Amino acid sequence: MRDRSPSRARTPYGNTVRALYALSVASLILLAPVLLVQGRRVRRLTPRLPPAAGPQDGTISDGPDPLRLVVVGESTAMGVGVPAHAVGLVGHTARALGRAMRRPVHWRVLGRGGATGRALLKEFIAPAPPLDADVFVIILGVNDTLGFSSPAQWIGSLDAILESLRRRSRGAPIVLAAVPPMQHFPALPSPLRQVLGFRAYVLDRAAIAWAGARDAVAHVPHAYAEHAEIPEIFCSDGFHPSSLGYERWGAALAAAAAALLSA
Repeated sequence: MRDRSPSRARTPYGNTVRALYALSVASLILLAPVLLVQGRRVRRLTPRLPPAAGPQDGTISDGPDPLRLVVVGESTAMGVGVPAHAVGLVGHTARALGRAMRRPVHWRVLGRGGATGRALLKEFIAPAPPLDADVFVIILGVNDTLGFSSPAQWIGSLDAILESLRRRSRGAPIVLAAVPPMQHFPALPSPLRQVLGFRAYVLDRAAIAWAGARDAVAHVPHAYAEHAEIPEIFCSDGFHPSSLGYERWGAALAAAAAALLSA
């Protein structure tokens, strides 16, 4: 499968993202004393929730020839905020994909809370046994935002993950979830919320350009939510989705996966 993008040495996101990134760095510098205090307070007060319990693979529905769905990513991929994968992101995505394709779905999830793109590749994708898949879903961005990854570092991580996944299942399309809009996270106070939201937006703009330059890769934006809905779609920590939040997110990811598979 051939990418339409230029070589990896040339970033695909253009001058707009570079300018936005420079502006985000300036905002960090200007607000550094306030952001440092707020960041420490958020880390101290935000409860640390475990990932979803149970096996990290399973099958939705009985029948022959199941679709093979592999989800890789950070804490949201692992279902932090809900008790079981059945009501987490992978479970909701698998069910919605099975309905769309009218086939059983065998799902598998790899990752951990706190993982950046580079960490995910090193700890889970590169050393994993064969990842036979019909479609991959990548859930990343929050920790690269928190870790101050530059657009170039972020795109480098996505390139490395894409290459590794394509070596393992060459024909499998890839769904890339948008970087979550951190300006809406209830756990974050202002101005930390706005600064992190802006940084997440910059990385997501780069991700949109990156996905658009590659074959069989779809970027999936987050669905718009009314302000009054925000408490419902987050769990108790104000940082991770609730089951409802995962359900809406999974439906969007499944729709993109079904479109790629059908194409």
